[in-house]
Amino acid sequence: MTGPAASPSVFPTALTELTGVRHPIVQTGMGWVAGPRLVSASANAGALGILASATMTVDQLRSAVREVKSRTDAPFGVNLRADAGDAGERVRIIVEEGVRVASFALAPSKDLIARLKDAGVVVIPSIGARRHAEKVAAWGADAVMVQGGEGGGHTGEVATTVLLPQVVDAVDIPVIAAGGFHDGRGLVAALAYGAAGIGMGTRFLLTSDSTVPDAVKAKYLAATVKDVTVTTQVDGLPHRMLRTEMVDSLERSGRAASLLRALRHASAFRRESGVSWPQLVRDGMAMKHGKELTWSQVLLAANTPMLLKASLVEGRTDIGVMASGQVAGLIEDLPSCEELIERILDEARAALKSLPGAG
Repeated sequence: MTGPAASPSVFPTALTELTGVRHPIVQTGMGWVAGPRLVSASANAGALGILASATMTVDQLRSAVREVKSRTDAPFGVNLRADAGDAGERVRIIVEEGVRVASFALAPSKDLIARLKDAGVVVIPSIGARRHAEKVAAWGADAVMVQGGEGGGHTGEVATTVLLPQVVDAVDIPVIAAGGFHDGRGLVAALAYGAAGIGMGTRFLLTSDSTVPDAVKAKYLAATVKDVTVTTQVDGLPHRMLRTEMVDSLERSGRAASLLRALRHASAFRRESGVSWPQLVRDGMAMKHGKELTWSQVLLAANTPMLLKASLVEGRTDIGVMASGQVAGLIEDLPSCEELIERILDEARAALKSLPGAG
């Protein structure tokens, strides 16, 4: 088992105090990307690594948690889908295995928050609006992660620089800023806004510790800011990703072609996950968020993980999609997690020293 160095936090915040990590940096729970290797590397570097569980079966989740524990003594977390039918069973694994943090892409229920907190687990939902932050704070969440529209995957319309101060002023729990962060200057800016730390997805995806195929990483590195787009044609919800031929094809497809593609992907997802057709449709409907979706979009909403897996695991960018934050257009290298964290800390120190009046 490997553990982090015993050095103190350079930037102690409410986040480092709450979770026990050395640095106020979170590696977010990206499906197919945030597996045991990346999470343990992030944790050993002093960040809060978050294991993505939505693309795992329950048994795979327990195995992955144990693998992370075999690789690091540092605190880490697990990201859950609050609306999953087996969310309760996944919570039980988190509690039994002594996982420090539970994060959520959708707001967990009040009862689920209470169950985790009673077991000593730190609860950190991700939110995209001030009212959502206020709701989960009232329910007992320990902190919130605020993702602005610059962030990858399902995203909102409000920029981080507008959303973050809104939420910081609205709640009295630690706020983690996500969406648009990749360096030390961003960390200092987030702390200046009142955040307790930053969350990064794309920046950690583009490390040597990430299991994403090298050819796929090369496509991310080659992207400019203009190559990162938002489309609703994957699953009916705003989804930030790299613009590829697959995305163009989805946006050109008629209703019949979209339904056929959705059925094909849904069938593949069922074979891999063991989910029944009724459960697949229920999951798709649950992801609508009040939107008017076609049947093909409902199916795609339920099995979008297969489109992501095709690219991020199998390297098939011709048939898959590549979730991405806008910062992909600024990233040019593939450091290890340890190198990345040390660079961010050095950049943050330099940024502070360059401020007017700094000693």
